[in-house]
Amino acid sequence: MSIKALFSVLLACVLFAACKPSTVVNFDNPNIHYSGRVGIKKDAAELIWTASSVVVNFEGTGADAVLSDSKGADMITVVADGKVVQTLKPKKNKQKTYELVSGLQPGKHRLELFKRTEYQVGTLSFYGLKLHDEGKILPPPVYKHRIEFYANSITCGFALEDTTGKDRDEGFQNGYRSYANITARHFNAQYHCIAKSGIGVVLSWLPYIMPEIYDRTYPMDPKSKWDFSKFTPEIVIVNLFQNDYHTLSSPTHPQFKARFGTTRPSAETIIAKYQDFIKSIRNKYPDAKIICALGSMDSVEPGSPFPGYVEKAVATLGDKNVYSQIFPYLGAHRHPNAREHEAMAKQLISFIETKFGWKGE
Repeated sequence: MSIKALFSVLLACVLFAACKPSTVVNFDNPNIHYSGRVGIKKDAAELIWTASSVVVNFEGTGADAVLSDSKGADMITVVADGKVVQTLKPKKNKQKTYELVSGLQPGKHRLELFKRTEYQVGTLSFYGLKLHDEGKILPPPVYKHRIEFYANSITCGFALEDTTGKDRDEGFQNGYRSYANITARHFNAQYHCIAKSGIGVVLSWLPYIMPEIYDRTYPMDPKSKWDFSKFTPEIVIVNLFQNDYHTLSSPTHPQFKARFGTTRPSAETIIAKYQDFIKSIRNKYPDAKIICALGSMDSVEPGSPFPGYVEKAVATLGDKNVYSQIFPYLGAHRHPNAREHEAMAKQLISFIETKFGWKGE
């Protein structure tokens, strides 16, 4: 090797830490903890649904991750020791190493990669980690509780960070700051979220409804049935009906015509279909507490019949472990912002503490 070439190699090592020793941790290492419905492939774990995450405990000073994304649009929140350190947007179909965090004090740390965007935005492939300075992976985190949500755009954190109030989605969605994730973190609960913007129980803006996809690993693959024995929540929270509220009042919409022709279903039919979905969840989780929530958008505005639908469904279901929880109307025809998500979380946390005796960490 010439002197010039040797100098180039040495310079690269200094500038990019290419020669620093690191510990490689493959995606299938048993000490890596996955939250959410994660697909496991031959060479990577796939984060699909919003709020899916990779969580590791490690000893060291920093870490990189090897990632790729199916569309190059997913946004990943990186959290180190409980603090958000950055947001990544991995490249489309290009396996690449991304620095997650560096310069930590030597010692034990907790790291999380949180998919803050929905399944239609993309699928994130996680191949593994590289721990800086010969770091060491530690046993996975231990959670105190387990919570699962079935929900729509509110729970996804749609437009949560759009401070203009224009209700824009792209770049402004943040499931990490959603009331649901705030609630889960408060209780140190492992958190699964099955949610999609525009989806309903009886009718959606989409050609499918939640009862048709709620049991899938990959939402658009009917054959990818989720193994419900992998995760058994103590509490299931259903916050749906916002989209039903609008679509059931839109008889000219193609989805209305496809499912109901020209006749809006009766209140009794709407309630019965909602109860059927709650029963399907009960069949999966015989011992779970189920909270039938609604709000905080205009499905709970004055004059809306939907809070009554939820309350009647719960009252006539004959299941003592099913509860109703109606969030107050926030007074705007838009998605809740960060402050409003915090208010929703406060109310839900109080409900859980009062009803079930859980205590925050």
